[in-house]
Amino acid sequence: MNAPVFNLDTVMMPAEFRQCFDAQRADYLAHPEPSRAERSADLKALARLLKDNRDAIVAAIGLDYGNRSEFETLFTEYFVSLEAIQDADKKLARWMRPQKRHVDFMTYPGARNRVIPQPLGVVGVIVPWNFPLNLSFSPLAAIFAAGNRAMVKMSENSRHLAELLTQLSPKYLPEDKLKFFEDGGGRGPAFSSLPFDHLLFTGSGATGRAVMANAARNLTPVTLELGGKSPAIVAPDFPLEAAAERIMWVKMLNAGQICTNVDYAFVPAGKEAEFVAHCKRLVAERYPDLNGGDYTSIIDERSFTRLQAALDDARAKGATIVNLAVGQAPDAARRKFAPHIVLGATDDMQLMQREIFGPILPVRTYRDKQEVADYVNAGDRPLAIYPFTNDRELQKFYISRVMSGGVSVNEALLHVGQHDLPFGGVGASGMGHYHGREGFETFSKLRPVFYQGPFSAIQMLFQPPYTGRARRLLNLLLRFKT
Repeated sequence: MNAPVFNLDTVMMPAEFRQCFDAQRADYLAHPEPSRAERSADLKALARLLKDNRDAIVAAIGLDYGNRSEFETLFTEYFVSLEAIQDADKKLARWMRPQKRHVDFMTYPGARNRVIPQPLGVVGVIVPWNFPLNLSFSPLAAIFAAGNRAMVKMSENSRHLAELLTQLSPKYLPEDKLKFFEDGGGRGPAFSSLPFDHLLFTGSGATGRAVMANAARNLTPVTLELGGKSPAIVAPDFPLEAAAERIMWVKMLNAGQICTNVDYAFVPAGKEAEFVAHCKRLVAERYPDLNGGDYTSIIDERSFTRLQAALDDARAKGATIVNLAVGQAPDAARRKFAPHIVLGATDDMQLMQREIFGPILPVRTYRDKQEVADYVNAGDRPLAIYPFTNDRELQKFYISRVMSGGVSVNEALLHVGQHDLPFGGVGASGMGHYHGREGFETFSKLRPVFYQGPFSAIQMLFQPPYTGRARRLLNLLLRFKT
């Protein structure tokens, strides 16, 4: 194995990064293939960390947000992370089993082909602030199932959680197996410049490009989960009220700060007023007080200001802005941002030029399914699409004609929570997959192994000089193939 290459000509490498990487690499080299029992023990230790410290973890995430719905933290992060860990432990033996592959016995008599999943070594994980527990522990389930070590860098907006995990983690797993790092001080480029055996990044496209460029210096393979503008498409046959209920549930979840969220929605022409009326009713019923604990704050002042500026820009360019929280006065000091629908949004508006990442929903109207496909395909490929239709042919149309990272039909977001489905983007919304078996395989080397039989027919029959017998045998083999 080549010695690690640190790009100290471009970044200053913190000593704790280098020391941890060296320790984890040394531990990997000393014990490169943990047994199933050892991997299961690591997964159970991860689960114990969560179970033993549930209240402290929830409180830390709440402090980082200012106000984060406790229910949302437990449901979208704590529960999902535990489920991912337990699912990996349950299926570990099956995933680790070598795969048999076909051998042509006429050409290779007595030989065997196998694909053996083996650990890569040291995996880096760069975690965003919006789901800091889920997006660190769910990948760790796959990383440890595959038998690796892991270094995890948290976001600067997750300071309290990062401090807590940094303190707790060594009580459950040694630092040459797992170590969490706080962010701050511009340390991100240094972390992504480490010569990891694989690097997982979740975040914005702009930062993802920088991460990929840093990783490329070491030829480190990357999995990028980047988000984008994921549309919901409400077909004429689908009940508009049901579509509004399902779209607004996810648009208000975590105050819309989700990479796979519905970024904008298509509704049939002439139905926009009815759709808005349903959304107003739903907000009044579900969030009678935006200042209460059930409605999550925007993460920081910069994000709050960005959302307000995007609304002001849309209004100035002719859009109709609909405040869905009628009669409410959200607390700006606590960064409670009222949900809005934007009608008449055009492509020159800020809302339609980048991922919104907040509780603002532009609504576009359409008359023809091809109009929708053409519009979505003219931009970057989204992380997800959400067609709402009971028409099987129309479902097939959108799935085949509009490429995206994933699809939820007649629902928004929920494909992400299915452990047996791979999760990942495509094009500008990301590359690579994880979750479930695909996560295990992403963080493994699927190593092909050929086992020769008792004798080598190739060596015996096809050695140069190529005699008439060798040529006749080759022609015979070719005849069977053609």
